[in-house]
Amino acid sequence: MAKNVALIVAAGRGTRASRFQDEAPKQYVHLQGKPVLHHVIQQFLKTSDIDHIITVIHPDDESTYQQTIKDIETKRLLAPVFGGATRQQSVYAGLKALERHKPEKVLIHDGARPFCSSDLIAQVCNGLNQHTAILPALPVSDTLKRVEHNIVRQTLDRSNLWGAQTPQGFLFSDIWSAHKKAKESEKDDFTDDASIAEWFGLDVHVINAETDNFKITTKDDFEKGERLLSKGVNMRIGNGFDVHEFEPGDEIILCGISIPFDKKLKGHSDADVGLHAITDAIYGALGEGDIGQHFPPSDPQWKGAASNVFLKHAVELVTKRRGGQRPGDQRQC
Repeated sequence: MAKNVALIVAAGRGTRASRFQDEAPKQYVHLQGKPVLHHVIQQFLKTSDIDHIITVIHPDDESTYQQTIKDIETKRLLAPVFGGATRQQSVYAGLKALERHKPEKVLIHDGARPFCSSDLIAQVCNGLNQHTAILPALPVSDTLKRVEHNIVRQTLDRSNLWGAQTPQGFLFSDIWSAHKKAKESEKDDFTDDASIAEWFGLDVHVINAETDNFKITTKDDFEKGERLLSKGVNMRIGNGFDVHEFEPGDEIILCGISIPFDKKLKGHSDADVGLHAITDAIYGALGEGDIGQHFPPSDPQWKGAASNVFLKHAVELVTKRRGGQRPGDQRQC
């Protein structure tokens, strides 16, 4: 029996945050080389407070989800569940799938909110030792206006207003009963699980949320997310140069382009000094030696080889280090 379970809601089709016309729903768009949902799941795997994780996905995203978790430790991951047309329906599907596991606590989290800290997760779990429901939230700091047709009609009192975040924590039996009651009552307009808990009569205890725990909604949110993930990243710079002497020939190969000439550059491969310098710079930035290490001139298979082979290998190492390309992106060297 799992004591604490995280339910990640990732069945939405939102594309407002997409930076490319053909991009996937935002939970699968790449952030620092990994899908947003990958980062979300990893945040919950980092903490020992969570025993298992179940993700609710769209039926069309099953293969994309499997790609998302391919390099994740999956011992604590339960099989994904297909969601419904609304967030409420998706959470219901997830809770129903969890019923047989008989968890004590469930933390329900947005699949597009990748910056939830281990500390916040622990606070939600610990808060459920004293309360039936925990809501991370931040006091509203901006002045609020009620606007109609671009005209301000009213300034609202913000003194008791808070902005809700996730993960929202509940005793499993309580929130499952609340969701079942809402479905029986044909109440399907709840925007989060805390509101269902309130409607059901549960006391929802508020704890301080985190400013970095924002939900990715727009393109600007991706830029903010990239900056957050870049904090503390080691910056590496590589440089490369190459020298080959001339010998009799009829062309020079430079950056993959054949230039007619009465000489050529002498070398084991095609002696393309331009691509050799670029390739060595990439290897240097990665701390992966140089061309001679990966493609030694003593190896006859590289005799006369086109230097774009070396460059492609270097780019593959970069791609692997970054976690892969975004879906549908086919870059060529």
